[in-house]
Amino acid sequence: MTSRLLMIEDDARLAQMVTEYLGQSGFEVTHAGHGEAGLEQLPLVQPELVILDLMMPGIDGLEVCRRIRALPGDLARTPVLMLTAKGDPMDRIIGLELGADDYLPKPFEPRELLARIRAVLRRRGEPGSAPTTRSTPVLRFGSLEIDRDARTVQVTGQACDLTSYQFDLLVAMAERAGRVLTRDQIMEAVRGRELEAFDRSIDVHIGRIRNAIEADSKDPKRILTVRGVGYVFAKQQD
Repeated sequence: MTSRLLMIEDDARLAQMVTEYLGQSGFEVTHAGHGEAGLEQLPLVQPELVILDLMMPGIDGLEVCRRIRALPGDLARTPVLMLTAKGDPMDRIIGLELGADDYLPKPFEPRELLARIRAVLRRRGEPGSAPTTRSTPVLRFGSLEIDRDARTVQVTGQACDLTSYQFDLLVAMAERAGRVLTRDQIMEAVRGRELEAFDRSIDVHIGRIRNAIEADSKDPKRILTVRGVGYVFAKQQD
């Protein structure tokens, strides 16, 4: 099955190269040359994933990502893979805080871009991905309910807003409730070993998950920090 991608990138030569390369792997890529055009194309293309450049004329990738996450319905949950030309980790952190699912620094190898796209789509459960063996699709911890099939999270019946990647992080920890997990273990559980982990990105995503599911994110009761080690998802919750 062909997956539709939207690439928002002002470098026309790079976009053409990526479009041709990904086309050979079964992806249909629509290119938009700047942020405004990308936002206009998004509801028309209905992509499975957006490849988004950080540095563009007009509105930059951070603003485009912010606007995508503010859209109504399923469009707001479209996975975003951000391309960054800067070496400053803060740009990546800001992108992740705004809801990007992954990032890839420029220059990059097309094979790595393909691997990251497939990893994001696999986490999202696109057609062709391997099914996960489990006894029940719903995990319940007190008032917290995680539906793995519907990919929804609710607390006391209220829906929580999480990106695709954050949902998978939450599921990975919930399935291992009571176990202390290092950042590397969490990353491995979510996207495997084939990609290099940006260690601090886990902290950014955990912060956003806490904002969504905790009554007080500054005094968390569901996802606890184990200083110097990592995190633990509490078995007993209200």
